[in-house]
Amino acid sequence: MRITAAPGTRTIHADAYLLEVRADPPRAVLADPDGRIWSHLSLLASVDVVGTADESYDVGAPTVHDAAGAPVGADPLDTRVAEVRLDCGSTAWGRRRTTLRCLPDRLELTVQVEGAGVLTDVRLLGGRAVLRNGAGGTFRSSTEHRSVFVPNPTEPVDLVRPAASAATLGVVGDASPGRLHAVFSPPPLCLVLGREPGASALDVPAGAGWLALGLVAPVADLRLTQLRYQPVDGGFLLELDHDAHTAVDGAWRSPALVLRPADDPWAALADHRADLVAAGAPAGPVAPAADWWAEPLFCGWGAQCARAPLPGEPAAHPYHLQDLGPAVVPPGLPIAPDLARQDVYDELLAHLAAHDVVPGTVVIDDKWQRAYGTGEVDPDRWPDLRAWVAGRHAAGQRVLLWWKAWDPEGLPPEECLVDAAGRPVAVDPASPAYRERVRRTVAHLLGPDGVDADGFKVDFTQRAPAGHSVRRHPGGGAGGGSTADAPWGVAALHALLGNLYRAAKATKPDALVVTHTPHPAFADVCDMVRLNDVLERDTAGAVVPLADQMRVRRSIARAALPGHLVDTDQWPMLDRAQWRDYVAAQAEGGVPALYYAERVDRSGEPLTAGDLALVAASWASYRAGLRAGSRA
Repeated sequence: MRITAAPGTRTIHADAYLLEVRADPPRAVLADPDGRIWSHLSLLASVDVVGTADESYDVGAPTVHDAAGAPVGADPLDTRVAEVRLDCGSTAWGRRRTTLRCLPDRLELTVQVEGAGVLTDVRLLGGRAVLRNGAGGTFRSSTEHRSVFVPNPTEPVDLVRPAASAATLGVVGDASPGRLHAVFSPPPLCLVLGREPGASALDVPAGAGWLALGLVAPVADLRLTQLRYQPVDGGFLLELDHDAHTAVDGAWRSPALVLRPADDPWAALADHRADLVAAGAPAGPVAPAADWWAEPLFCGWGAQCARAPLPGEPAAHPYHLQDLGPAVVPPGLPIAPDLARQDVYDELLAHLAAHDVVPGTVVIDDKWQRAYGTGEVDPDRWPDLRAWVAGRHAAGQRVLLWWKAWDPEGLPPEECLVDAAGRPVAVDPASPAYRERVRRTVAHLLGPDGVDADGFKVDFTQRAPAGHSVRRHPGGGAGGGSTADAPWGVAALHALLGNLYRAAKATKPDALVVTHTPHPAFADVCDMVRLNDVLERDTAGAVVPLADQMRVRRSIARAALPGHLVDTDQWPMLDRAQWRDYVAAQAEGGVPALYYAERVDRSGEPLTAGDLALVAASWASYRAGLRAGSRA
């Protein structure tokens, strides 16, 4: 790389970009090698703490340093690496420095603070400041891009969205308004800025320029619950929500934000994965794949919903009050979880077998257990689950149990995280008692002297605990009441799944663990990535083809975790035609998953003999491919 100077500027000439450093306001103007600007990157940052908003003052000029750390003067200089530094006075810290490390192919932005405090929001590429010219408030980087690729399914469906649209990646969300952004939880924490807009909800413009913004650190340091892209009025910044659960006493450095040009978003995700592997993430799966993992799946959830629809779940998005379902379930009305029963699954599997649809793996879905937190089998629904599993094994099939992450139902408060009133809101992955409970429970559910099931389909990872007031129960052991030294956010979910995964492998080495966590650092806590619930409409209210949604999700999962199998999922389906298209698309790659047996839940349309023949033929072709050695 070469550094040149002009009045008021220093310019770094790298193979992949140009970077011109300017002082007022302090920024680094990032451009392509031909000079086309990507953004005036703000070098300001904020690291807020409980009780104090971090605001910069005494903001000077950024400085440029060579590989040895020496300031660069007016003479041209060749160097293998350069650093742009900005030191500011801070209302929250004794010292704060933003560093932009420049390498030939990428930039790495971090903020470092010294002092003491409990982190809340960390802002990169902008922050609050009072400049020497009197301008104050929040400063941002400029929006010269036109779109943002968001590697996480959302409702409305909007893969490459306008640059002025916000985006959130993380481990917190649900189906409530403004929260349906955790279908993957976590997804790759990597946004990709684009030169051109997407033409439709799933369109990725070809041949356009792209710039990735990926958050890179060892997974234990990813203590944020969400990464938020916050645009407004031609500017943007990134927020890392640390949720008041990370205490600093001394020095703290943020995860690195890696900015890297890319040919397309898929290459950007592959580069992001390589950066994480270099930071300590596994290079691939940590357990050898068993042949049976790739067998077609039958999950009973869709069929349960078709027999007893979820209360309040209309067939399509409701636009009028009369379209809403009941606010209260009428007494005596069974709902879908009530049908996770032995007799129901026997009926469903017998119906499928009569049409030559025989899955290799059966997933018993929500709710086979007496309580989510304990994992104790409900004998009223499964009078003899051990014998039932043995029967499936005798038929050459395997059985997975649906596992609801984070749910504390049935657990003592001492094994939980609690709210301000002391009410359990999530299991505590740092609790020794809870970790031991999981070990015992998994040993019983998968062990030869227990139920002898074959693994888990893990759901609800997006229900990660969040909230400044959430804390460990005082009776939870060392550190009880404080989460400052316990994992939080993305790191806490990894710890939670790691405990389950290790217990599963210790009990049954070929146990299969399926999650919806296509973040490269989660390669060591899952064997298969599930594409999760299908969504419905785009920003204009039009239905987005469900099979196309699956194709995009599959591409994201394979870019982030290329060595892992992909569970293609299949719920919910809007109608029989969309379901048939989905079945056909499953054959293009990934492990086919069937969720329906008798009818489609949303439309109520029955599945005919011809429909099930489509599944049988698709599975026969898929299995022939497995025998021929093609990838699932």
